[in-house]
Amino acid sequence: MWEDTILIVFISIFTALLGEGLTWYMVYRTEKYQKLKTEVERQSKKLEKRKEAHGESIDKQQKKKIERDEEKLKNNNRDLSLVKMKSVLFIGFAFTALLSMFNSVFDGRVVAKLPFVPITWLQGLSHRNLSGDDYTDCSFIFIYILCTMSIRQNIQKLLGFAPSRTASKLSGNMFGAPPQQFR
Repeated sequence: MWEDTILIVFISIFTALLGEGLTWYMVYRTEKYQKLKTEVERQSKKLEKRKEAHGESIDKQQKKKIERDEEKLKNNNRDLSLVKMKSVLFIGFAFTALLSMFNSVFDGRVVAKLPFVPITWLQGLSHRNLSGDDYTDCSFIFIYILCTMSIRQNIQKLLGFAPSRTASKLSGNMFGAPPQQFR
């Protein structure tokens, strides 16, 4: 069981490195991506400085400038996401094939023993394709997903591919618009 778990961690590291390598080859090294990334960084810093300089007391003209800068930043972030899109789709298809292959190798095998019983809506994932009712038994897919989620983020940071905190903070998130403190 330990051997399987350690093998899954290595598979996760390998696939994360492979994914980042392919992304670097298809996206990060291109001139268009580099230019957009530099522009987003520059605009993020400019916008942050402008917001800090004016604080709470802001007139209508400054508010308009800040809104214009936020709109430019949002558009550049959208363009950056579109540049990454073809790579994400290609890598998604490749990893789906890899995942199904590894899933068939570990099908029905308990690869770890959890020290707790997962909440009900996670039991289908943590106990996938395992026989029996011991929900502390863990399947390949659950360990792989957990490892990949944590390892890929760290590899992106280590290789310098993760977006800067400034750009991430100012550009909002995928669930909605960025917080508007000057409206």
